[in-house]
Amino acid sequence: MKALALITLALGILVAPLAVEAQQPGKVARIGILGTGPYPSEAQQQQSLFLQKLRELGWQEGHNLAVERRFAEGQFDRLPDLAADLVRLKPDVIVAAGQLPVRAAQQATTTIPIVISGASMLVEQGIVASLAHPGSNITGVENNRPELYSKRLEILKEAMPQIARVAFLYNPTNPFFTLLLPGLETDARALGVQLQPVAVGRPDEFEAAFAAIVASHPDALFIPTEALLNVHRQQIMDFAAMHQFPTLGGERGFAEAGGLIAFGFSQRELAQRAAVYVDKILKGAKPADLPVQQATKFEFVINLKAAKQIGLTIPGRVLERANQVIK
Repeated sequence: MKALALITLALGILVAPLAVEAQQPGKVARIGILGTGPYPSEAQQQQSLFLQKLRELGWQEGHNLAVERRFAEGQFDRLPDLAADLVRLKPDVIVAAGQLPVRAAQQATTTIPIVISGASMLVEQGIVASLAHPGSNITGVENNRPELYSKRLEILKEAMPQIARVAFLYNPTNPFFTLLLPGLETDARALGVQLQPVAVGRPDEFEAAFAAIVASHPDALFIPTEALLNVHRQQIMDFAAMHQFPTLGGERGFAEAGGLIAFGFSQRELAQRAAVYVDKILKGAKPADLPVQQATKFEFVINLKAAKQIGLTIPGRVLERANQVIK
């Protein structure tokens, strides 16, 4: 028994340094994160789903990983300079979420790998050659396909069968909406709904957009997930609450912020898939060899508090399908 214990102890001594060495590569990897919104607090950084997944994969910030963060704070014209600033630091990977950061990173470098943690219609916009073969320094996870918007309208119609007119806020400077709108209007008509697109391309255009919405007397307000609209979400939600408009949006956070219905891709899945690709690239993979993935997990959230405030009853069959009901 004593001999066996000595052997076990010796093996433990041998294995332990190997495990530490696997987690402590000699070179500290450096990644850049480029975003549109406000700079995350320290608590938000620690709770980041993306960084949590990287930790599971053996990358610990402040240990074997350095993270450079650049956020536009809602001033989107800063993104090109922020992207260029990241490039000057020569990170091993740049992570970008959304159309604007992806475009800014793409314009700033053709050599540093870029991992997308959620953006739309990448092939149609010329960001990658194809999903299977990106063919450049860019890969990642695509979300927000046009059919998702039609599905959201379908859910809204099921929740509110009487609706006939839906106002749709959109940013005309975002090329995604140019590609989206014709098909979405057709799908809306098939549901017996008239879609009213209302453009807002700058912060100073919200008041005019709100006036146009009020004048058209819509039955609901559709607020897509988009950088400008995200930054001004509270202003939009306050407007909707003032006029008691039922609201339809994207990710879970929309309903948690007071929206009526949210249906969109799982933010956890997007973050985790992006982290897996960053891990692969840090270990030597080339972006051109990593197919662009499409998000597959959805979250359907209904806010019954919001429904009660506007005197709306959601059918039981719709509530049963929700992943989460906020009461």
